[in-house]
Amino acid sequence: MTHPVRPLNDPGQYDDLRDQWWEPRGGFAMLHWIAEARSRLVPPAVRQGSLLLDLACGGGLLAPHIAGKGHRHVGLDLSPTALPVAREHGVVPVRGDVLHLPFRDEVADVVVAGEVLEHVGEPLDLLTEACRVLRPGGTLVLDTIAATAWGRFSAVTVGERMPAGPPKRLHDPALFVDRRALVEGAARCGVRLELSGLRPSVLDYLAWLAGRKPAVRMITTRSTAGLFQAHGTKETA
Repeated sequence: MTHPVRPLNDPGQYDDLRDQWWEPRGGFAMLHWIAEARSRLVPPAVRQGSLLLDLACGGGLLAPHIAGKGHRHVGLDLSPTALPVAREHGVVPVRGDVLHLPFRDEVADVVVAGEVLEHVGEPLDLLTEACRVLRPGGTLVLDTIAATAWGRFSAVTVGERMPAGPPKRLHDPALFVDRRALVEGAARCGVRLELSGLRPSVLDYLAWLAGRKPAVRMITTRSTAGLFQAHGTKETA
């Protein structure tokens, strides 16, 4: 199928590729690998009725990786085509804007915002909203792309040309995230973030290309200059 050439960072690309959300070798293959890495930062539920809010949940790729952790998984997204797919995989879908969350203050035990900060014009506004709905003592989990030359090279120049990489024109490097501003913004909201880098295992990737592995492990790194994760706990009173 031929899809239209869209502007940089056009969310319509997700709708164009709606049939590929759960294709292991489709346009969102690497998002599956990143979702698994993201899930490692999600703690098990510590109370009955624990709520995890998955911001920009897409087709619900996080769901199988947190299924045994005891949270009610609520996913928010703007895409009218992704949310039904997320529902099929056990996510309670809510259509909404990550910059204006339709949830009350301090409702969530875990808030996850994966691969979305680099798609909004005001990432600190998203961060503020995520912290607003997070309970004291709750966990914030993020992953995104750093506003660096390496971030642009790895995610766009190389990433968009490699199998399993993001679709072309999905990212606008002008929106990539300032790590210092992110950490400082979270601190103002009472969350002290810890950052670590992420990259695919080279050996796994080669085996995946050869059809010998169904997925690729994402490995944590000390450098956060490209794709990186961040997590922290909201301060209690």
